[in-house]
Amino acid sequence: MRIIDIVAGTTVDGPGLRTSVYMAGCLHNCPGCHNPQTHDPAGGIEMSVDEVIAVIEENGFDVTLTGGDPLFQAEATAELARRLKEKGYGVWCYTGYLYEQAVSDPRLAKAIDHIDVLVDGPFRLEERDTTLRFRGSRNQRLVDLRRSSPGEVSLYEDGY
Repeated sequence: MRIIDIVAGTTVDGPGLRTSVYMAGCLHNCPGCHNPQTHDPAGGIEMSVDEVIAVIEENGFDVTLTGGDPLFQAEATAELARRLKEKGYGVWCYTGYLYEQAVSDPRLAKAIDHIDVLVDGPFRLEERDTTLRFRGSRNQRLVDLRRSSPGEVSLYEDGY
């Protein structure tokens, strides 16, 4: 998998202290994107899932997969999320896809099978709102994947 950076101890990509894994590759091209340096799918460095997990385990924080868009590396994201959940980590994922798009595409659906919260939707500059927690624009949702199903979206609520 292609990794731009791994940042431990962040508080902006989900609740509590987290390790954020910035994955390479995104074709959404959202105007005003916060991380345009992550768009090149050949950017960053090649790391195995084992190597990424080793970095995460140095700190023991829950994990956020971001980028870029982790769903552009769907197979690697699926394996990484599955293995992190097996180890007991909470896992969030940011994507420019809508939840409904992800669950209707078998490849993307597999990538989110082991995700707890999906921050979905493209960043929209015209809907930018700096007062929102864990997202940049009002159209983006914090989808609680443990309580959602195709046709019924449940949003994340703090404190569960």
